Amino acid sequence: MEIASVFGRVLEQFADEHPVAARRVLRIGWEAFDLKLHYLHDKRLGKGDNFLADMMMRHMIKPLKNPAQSAIVSIFTPCELVQEVGLNPYSVEAFSCYTAATYVGTNCIRAAEENGASETMCSYHRTFLGAAYRGLMPRPRCIVYTSLLCDANLVTFRELADYFDVPSFAIDVPSSQTPESIAYVADQLRDVRAFLERVTGVTVDESSLRERVARTRSQIEAYELYMRMRAERYVPSDVVSPFYRTMTNALLLGTEDISHLMELLLEDALAAPPKKGLYLYWMHSIPYMSPAIERLKIHEDAQIVGTDLAQLHAVPTPSDDPFEEMAERLVCNNLNGSSNRRIDAGIAHARACGADGVVWFNHWGCKHTIGISQLAKQRFEEAGLPFLLLDGDGIDITRGGEGQMSTRLDAFIEMLEEGRA
Repeated sequence: MEIASVFGRVLEQFADEHPVAARRVLRIGWEAFDLKLHYLHDKRLGKGDNFLADMMMRHMIKPLKNPAQSAIVSIFTPCELVQEVGLNPYSVEAFSCYTAATYVGTNCIRAAEENGASETMCSYHRTFLGAAYRGLMPRPRCIVYTSLLCDANLVTFRELADYFDVPSFAIDVPSSQTPESIAYVADQLRDVRAFLERVTGVTVDESSLRERVARTRSQIEAYELYMRMRAERYVPSDVVSPFYRTMTNALLLGTEDISHLMELLLEDALAAPPKKGLYLYWMHSIPYMSPAIERLKIHEDAQIVGTDLAQLHAVPTPSDDPFEEMAERLVCNNLNGSSNRRIDAGIAHARACGADGVVWFNHWGCKHTIGISQLAKQRFEEAGLPFLLLDGDGIDITRGGEGQMSTRLDAFIEMLEEGRA
């Protein structure tokens, strides 16, 4: 952490007046860190999570090395089409996390607010917008995003399209889970195909796309199997890996990297000893930089075993039409539609992975999560799952409240331990 802090101070010296140099410094720093991840594995973690960290870093570097071959996307964008035309997914949420971990996030948030972003807007989006304004984020080839869940999507991506002066495509996702909604979104995805072909000059091979979408389906199946397997096994986990899976299980589905990751995770689960300590299922974003959750960083007494953002949908229905299958994943996303759909999915996943308790994180700026938190508390407790409601910010720890968060989390874990005893 000390090295990252020093690197952040160096980066800040370039950021505003020499943005091209700052991007070069950022890329070199991340490449150096990736070498560490590749060759110096964390021996406390399994092969899967070590590969996951390395893979994430590699995919974060790609847009910095070759921005013209990258597309800015929202976390819910089905990226198989982006991959088929040779573009790298360039994630607003993921880059915000890495920017904050590089200790330049606070000034990026300030830059966004100075340029008109509301302080009630999601800090992931404010961080990326500020980084773009400061020149830390390079100009992409295009932007593809959805209307799903996050109201900041409708502001951030339009602003980025104007700021970078690049073409964009917005996918409108209805809130109803009906065949008509799936057909409506599938038609839009066909338009996305045409949009990406115009932008890149690359023709999408539908048979290749069909194979990629089928690979996505098998990867979702493998992850569900992994979560059921580890319910009775102890696979050591830190607080970053579950959040990485939020990104990989959304943006990189369909890639060979994810297939390899699933193989390693299943190997880790098979070789793992019986369950130790408490398992917590986490709902919404994880404030992985916060010292308040320090005790969840690779400790046998308690760990985060899963998160709802890494299990966004059930295994889709196999289809010969890849556009319909991708559309089903969007329309039937657990975060789309009624609040009860998200809560029901969370209860099912928490039970399947052997969770002893559930933490619902009210990330500042996420109106959907905050708005249904009391209903969620009632439903989870009725289902027999102990429930902790935490207020905080997933990325901006300057908002305070860390002490209270730490106290409440410690008390919750102690309560679960006493209940088990």
